[in-house]
Amino acid sequence: MSIPTLSYSDILEPLEELRGSLDRATYPLETPAVAEAREQRGDIVSQLDDYILPRYKSLDAPLLAVVGGSTGSGKSTLVNSLVRECVAAVSAIRPTTRRPLLLHNTQDAQWFEPTRILPGLERVAADRGAGDAHSELALAASDHLPSGLALLDSPDIDSVVEENRRLAGQLLNAADLWVFVTSAARYADAIPWALLDEAAARNVVVAVVLNRLPMGAGAEVRPDLARRLEERGLGAVPLFSITERLDEEGFIPREDIAPVRGWLQGLARDAGARSSVARQTLGGAVDGLLAQRRAVLEGLTEQFGTRDRLAAAVEDASAATEQSIVSALGDGSMLRGEVLERWQEIIGTGAWMKRLEGGVSSLRDRMGSWIRGKRKPDGAATEDAIEDSLHSLFVAQCEDTLAAISTAWTNIPGAQPLLDAARRNVRSHVERSEAATESIRAWQRDVIDMIREEGHGRMATARALSVGVNLLGAALMITIFASTAGLTGGEVAVAGGTAVLAQRLLEAVFGDDAVRRMARQARESLLIRASAFLAADTAPFDDAVAGIDLDSDNYDAVVAAFAAVAAARGKESR
Repeated sequence: MSIPTLSYSDILEPLEELRGSLDRATYPLETPAVAEAREQRGDIVSQLDDYILPRYKSLDAPLLAVVGGSTGSGKSTLVNSLVRECVAAVSAIRPTTRRPLLLHNTQDAQWFEPTRILPGLERVAADRGAGDAHSELALAASDHLPSGLALLDSPDIDSVVEENRRLAGQLLNAADLWVFVTSAARYADAIPWALLDEAAARNVVVAVVLNRLPMGAGAEVRPDLARRLEERGLGAVPLFSITERLDEEGFIPREDIAPVRGWLQGLARDAGARSSVARQTLGGAVDGLLAQRRAVLEGLTEQFGTRDRLAAAVEDASAATEQSIVSALGDGSMLRGEVLERWQEIIGTGAWMKRLEGGVSSLRDRMGSWIRGKRKPDGAATEDAIEDSLHSLFVAQCEDTLAAISTAWTNIPGAQPLLDAARRNVRSHVERSEAATESIRAWQRDVIDMIREEGHGRMATARALSVGVNLLGAALMITIFASTAGLTGGEVAVAGGTAVLAQRLLEAVFGDDAVRRMARQARESLLIRASAFLAADTAPFDDAVAGIDLDSDNYDAVVAAFAAVAAARGKESR
């Protein structure tokens, strides 16, 4: 008889949506919570694939009872004895069970030969030779097992082989009920009790078999085991005791195995009992899944938070550097040192102020005296000094930015691999220096082109030619270092009025409005080039952040799916 169809349709869709969104969820950063998040996500996905989704989709499928327990507890012998056939390997060599064996009634093959449950395990014949045992599921049919119930002989839960322990845990999570086998020598071990505690927390249907009990020891061991079960909320589970003797065929005597066989056969034959087991274990599995969502979501939140911190570190360092460059261009520092000396070689002293007051004709006279003395002031030396000054500013500020980003990323857990990768793609100091020179010279050419373009009118051209285009270009460069913030008071005194002279020289040639416009354009052009120069070095860090495989939309989908499952489970429980 089939299990009656349960009204579980409301929860199946959100479970499938959860499965899809978890499959797309990624944890690319090695953050503090990532190990637990990845493990919990993997557990949930396995639980959904191996048990929850198949069971919801096939509520009338046979119950699957996993026979699990400690090393040497006699699990395989118990399975063989239940059907009186040597279907499971028995050996004194530990661990004996490496490849799990699923034993079913002949009529129930349709439920297990396809990958309806445990889809990650390849189906093989029970008598197949050695292969990759941990990725295979051996199948065997027996008419001595009632239809409606299948047994799964599992590797040891405390095996010395890690793959055995992992596989045992996976099989237990794929079962409708646990037949937990222990022995008089091993029943107090910590690992079995940890799994039994998990079973109690998940409300899994469990039966405990105290196997290989020495004659006369039952009166002492069984009550102690029953007490321990009671303390852990498992006092109501069936507890079977089996002595350590075997009959002449190597099986547990019929009379000793009869209580276990009778209990299992009762479940198989009673549709209501099977339905009850399926409902209880399935509901507990979903509740357990929901209990794991905290780690999954916190891990994802941490990933997004870390990515945002990485991006913010680059953005903050770049913004601070750009502001430093803006400040340096406007605080008068560019009008000191070599730049100031070269410009003063051209303009001389305050006598220029009087010449400026005399107009452009006086300027032409001044130019003529320079030409006759073979000292034509073309501004090249000033441009070179400006180039050197800007070069030092660009390179120093850029390297300070890289240092700030590296420091910030070093202090962000999980960022080291990204930092190492980004550093490998950052250009060398030599490359950076050459790029700075190219960028600044390109800007200076832009300034000269701007002077030429502005002097396209006949009168302006004559004035520009009388002074010299390069000299005017140098004057415009000098001017923007003052026009960005302005030199006042003591700063003007320190600079000897040079910025004011440069501006008045330009105004005498082009007029006030044109000078203000050209100064603004030249400054904006310089800042654009500075930003592009900086971006070339921060690009590897931006690329590293952009390459982090995180999908915020899918995160929202995971959150929504968990909430939908919880809501549907709440309705189902009522």
